[in-house]
Amino acid sequence: MSVKDFVLKKLEENRGIPLSGESLANMLSVSRAAVWKAVHALQEAGYHIEAVPNQGYTLCTDSDLLSAQGIQPFLKAAAEGREIRVYPCVASTNQEAKKMALDGAEHGSAVLAEEQSAGRGRMGRSFFSPRGSGLYMSVILRPRTDASNAVLITTAAAVGVCRAIETVTGRQPQIKWVNDLYLNDKKICGILTEAVTNFETGSIESVVVGIGVNFKGQPELFPEDLRHRAGFLLSDENVTVTRNRLAAEIINQLCALCDTLETRAFLTEYRSRSMILGEPIRFLRNNVWTNAKAVDIDENGGLIVEHAGGRLETLSSGEISIRRLDAE
Repeated sequence: MSVKDFVLKKLEENRGIPLSGESLANMLSVSRAAVWKAVHALQEAGYHIEAVPNQGYTLCTDSDLLSAQGIQPFLKAAAEGREIRVYPCVASTNQEAKKMALDGAEHGSAVLAEEQSAGRGRMGRSFFSPRGSGLYMSVILRPRTDASNAVLITTAAAVGVCRAIETVTGRQPQIKWVNDLYLNDKKICGILTEAVTNFETGSIESVVVGIGVNFKGQPELFPEDLRHRAGFLLSDENVTVTRNRLAAEIINQLCALCDTLETRAFLTEYRSRSMILGEPIRFLRNNVWTNAKAVDIDENGGLIVEHAGGRLETLSSGEISIRRLDAE
């Protein structure tokens, strides 16, 4: 580990608490000048580090650059020590994560980026991913389950991200089936799940869960055509919650939920967080809009809808787009 990486690790572990240059130098067996150079390099990279007279260096609570060093202190045992890669900009974190998965990356490894140049959502739609205002990440999972449960991973992921947001920020997002999270009727998060299966054994070899959270900012940051339906998790005023902290909790929650895929225990929470159950909706299939009522989520994550004549139908994810009637 380089001097710069070690200094960042210690500052992240002691965020808001001054660490003396001498103590950092002693930990590394280097000179105080080497520590000063490392701190200066971090400041140049954008980290808000202050020199407190007679106390040392402190990473300010409002500093919010993504880093492996900022994520790892918050990881629980199931994800501890996993590889965390952070990039200034990538085309898509899912693309990078799929490469890592093919190279054998462990369960709970993750890719994050400050910006995506070609972020995408379900059905190939583009995902608005500007620098600094969002959390763009992909987590590699290796669940012990067969391919028939693949669709449940997206359902579980939605619950996991909701739990992470609530744990870190206190906000309580709702789920719009199947993979969008909303707060105050504005979309704040999208999830894209891609699985690699073994056709011989019927098992899932790896899953990449891509998550894009509109973390903090003002509505003016969105293109005009998105402002009426997209929002931010937090405003950009007096934010002390960091993206690193939320990223770590998302990884923790996803790793924990992998163990519940077979039991489907998370479906009860998914239903309770739904923003559409009991609501009149319309869904798009084969370019035709159909009105119905959202009734329930079945044991496979499908949406059960009731048509005007009382007929029930289960919709599978991946083939429909759905909107509440009052959101039109």
